[in-house]
Amino acid sequence: MTTFSTSQKIATRGAATRWVRQVQAQGRKVVFTNGCFDLLHPGHIDYLEQARSLGDALVVGVNTDDSVTRLGKGPGRPVNPERDRARVLAALAGVDRVVLFDEDTPLELITALQPDVLVKGGDYQLEDIVGREVVLARGGQVLALPFVSGYSTSQLLDRIRGK
Repeated sequence: MTTFSTSQKIATRGAATRWVRQVQAQGRKVVFTNGCFDLLHPGHIDYLEQARSLGDALVVGVNTDDSVTRLGKGPGRPVNPERDRARVLAALAGVDRVVLFDEDTPLELITALQPDVLVKGGDYQLEDIVGREVVLARGGQVLALPFVSGYSTSQLLDRIRGK
């Protein structure tokens, strides 16, 4: 039996790019999505399962702590540090690679990875999805996936805090 650590699925940008090229060279389709994924909840799971179903491999970009802070998610965010958020995502069977990114948007990461499919949540309009032009220019797909109503990290934090 082979021992596998979820931390092996957490990759640097360069390592993830090389891995994506290998997967694509085999004729397989790579899907990319990104987010903070601060407190994983059923809405995230549904979204990631939908994303994975669109291809043969799923790469998830995760905002670093500094990036989350700059996005203005709220006081005390992120709740979980970046390495913990990455490790929890890497433990999911449908997630093949996790890559941290420190920029305010994932554009540089998407440009490096060149995924075949780019997905974001249903709160995005297609024309507003960062990296859309990069993916479309190589003949890929860009999709906004529907949210599962009733789930959000902010709502979850409000419940925990008794608000």
